[in-house]
Amino acid sequence: MDRSSRNTTATDRTVMENEAKKRRPFLQRAALFLLSSVLSLVLLGLIALWVLLRPDSVLPDHWNPTRPLSITAPVTPVTRWQLRAASQDEAVCRGVLAQAGVGFSQMEPLVSGEHCGISQRGSLSSLVGAQVTPIETRCATALRLAMWEHHDIQPAARQHLGSNVSQLLHIGSYNCRKMRTARGNEDAWSSHATAAAFDITGALLADGRRLTLLKDWKGATDESAFLRQIWRGSCKWFRLVLGPDYNRLHADHFHLQTSGWGFCR
Repeated sequence: MDRSSRNTTATDRTVMENEAKKRRPFLQRAALFLLSSVLSLVLLGLIALWVLLRPDSVLPDHWNPTRPLSITAPVTPVTRWQLRAASQDEAVCRGVLAQAGVGFSQMEPLVSGEHCGISQRGSLSSLVGAQVTPIETRCATALRLAMWEHHDIQPAARQHLGSNVSQLLHIGSYNCRKMRTARGNEDAWSSHATAAAFDITGALLADGRRLTLLKDWKGATDESAFLRQIWRGSCKWFRLVLGPDYNRLHADHFHLQTSGWGFCR
């Protein structure tokens, strides 16, 4: 390489270094601005969250995930969070039921062997608007049943039948037994063994009519439309729902289960 080429290369290198030095403060300022903007947004978000979630917040309780569930409040995206929290805390669960006027008298926990028993035990005698024949179950099960009754059953009854439901008909919740399938008994224990399920067979209306799944599920009638609508509604509140369209063992009742994987049939 001759002297002229070396001088040109050195000059080019010097120019590039000078340009890099000029760009460096700009990049530093841009990075600092971006970082300060992100930190400011995070700080503002935390301040807004603190203001909104305070006990004296102007945010309505049914939009505030730190506030207890109210059965009769409008359903929002926060409702499922509040329902889950109430289901896991017995004291909160009982308080929510009492606040809504649900009849659920406290009982001592039941332990029956390794696989059976009822935690959060109580005797359920009424929901928000409908009665039930007194039945032992767990608070979390009663809570989901009350949400279903208030937000789905009563509105559907007024829509399709022009009457409120005065009583829900059932065939129990707690039963220390293994699962039953169309193939016979299974080795796994039923959710009824811990009262984590409830079986509904129909409803009595305030005008005296009596509806049952066995009699009214099929057909293009108002009664059938009502039953199918509340079946769909139950899938919002229970984790596993089985009905007449599932198999012959459920031809006469809805099996409503608080545990499961979101199956609804």
